[in-house]
Amino acid sequence: MWLRQGKERGSQPRPKVSEMPLPQKKRWVSMAKGLVLGALFTSLLLLLYSYAAPPLHTGLASTTPEGTAPCAPAPGEPEALTPANGSAGGCQPQRDIVFMKTHKTASSTLLNILFRFGQKHGLKFAFPNGRNDFDYPAFFARSLVQDYRPGACFNIICNHMRFHYEEVRGLVPPNATFITVLRDPARLFESSFHYFGSVVPFTWKLSGRDKLAEFLQDPDRYYDPNGYNAHYLRNLLFFDLGYDSGLNPGNPQVQEHILEVERRFHLVLLQEYFDESLVLLKDLLCWELEDVLYFKLNARRASAVPRLSGELYRRATAWNVLDARLYRHFNASFWRKVEAFGRERMAREVAALRRANERMRRICIDGGQAVDAAAIQDSAMQPWQPLGAKSILGYNLKKSIGQRHAQLCRRMLTPEIQYLMDLGVNLWVTKLWKLIRDFLRW
Repeated sequence: MWLRQGKERGSQPRPKVSEMPLPQKKRWVSMAKGLVLGALFTSLLLLLYSYAAPPLHTGLASTTPEGTAPCAPAPGEPEALTPANGSAGGCQPQRDIVFMKTHKTASSTLLNILFRFGQKHGLKFAFPNGRNDFDYPAFFARSLVQDYRPGACFNIICNHMRFHYEEVRGLVPPNATFITVLRDPARLFESSFHYFGSVVPFTWKLSGRDKLAEFLQDPDRYYDPNGYNAHYLRNLLFFDLGYDSGLNPGNPQVQEHILEVERRFHLVLLQEYFDESLVLLKDLLCWELEDVLYFKLNARRASAVPRLSGELYRRATAWNVLDARLYRHFNASFWRKVEAFGRERMAREVAALRRANERMRRICIDGGQAVDAAAIQDSAMQPWQPLGAKSILGYNLKKSIGQRHAQLCRRMLTPEIQYLMDLGVNLWVTKLWKLIRDFLRW
């Protein structure tokens, strides 16, 4: 009886357990593996970055042990020339230059000009070691220079850094020319937000479609001055120049810092008046027109450049008030330099520069204009892209260019990273980061 009942109970149909179809199961396994690999690579990247980028401090970094002793040119090196204004006549080309490369200010285009000039004349660059910047956002120190030795003297310093005047001063001859470039702070903030926003964690809390507008409605709600990469999103010019970007606008130090920049830099260029700036630079350095020819590098495509409305523009300016004061000061001094140069003469030289640039465009660029990253045929011409986007334009070099212009065309169109490698810079950190990005398709 018991056996019969057990059999009867055992003979009752059991509920079926639904099984996942095989193709779907494989897809989920593949996704899980991808997530695990992604997490491992991200952990590796963070570990690498913590090694390659020192922690950010508001105070100055410790200086190189030998203090602020000036560099000592090697025997036989030409003596440094005093910066001379070409207007006076009889000037000599200036070859010792410090370019304080600010972010999102057309500085990559100016960098290309300096690379070409230095390469043409066999000048000695102070390059970073391992990366394309001097351990930014940490303060610059001479020990960060590739193959640095105490007392070493260089002609050109031009890669991204957080400026430390005494450390830079000790690497170049006493009469080196110091230059930098500024941009309207609201426009700079907009560009920086779109380019760097994805690597600033507090922006991840922004949920709207227009994250920039949402942020500017109430920036104090989201902004954390101690947050990772926070410096990109407030008073970035002040920060790059080595000052505290969180100073109270009423602090007397703000004006003191602005006047210090004026004393230290022979010329402050303006991105909005780039051609006029290059004319002044050519005159200051006693260079030739060919030395300042350029194509616009590292520019975003038009669809990726939303323009700030009147109200948002005012909010962005107010949020970056230290940069706004800096920009107003040097906008005024820039136009005083233009007046001293001569308005009519400036108009003639700008026109000549634009004609020469247009001629080079016809000679060098396939199709005559910049193209999206996907349309660039040569990987050597592929610019570095922001994380998660391919919004930076590049160029295709014409297949048939006369021998006279072939080298100049290639150099004018070569993006920063590739040009640095051509100049022999050790970029192992940058290369590894690129491999990780390519693998994860970031």
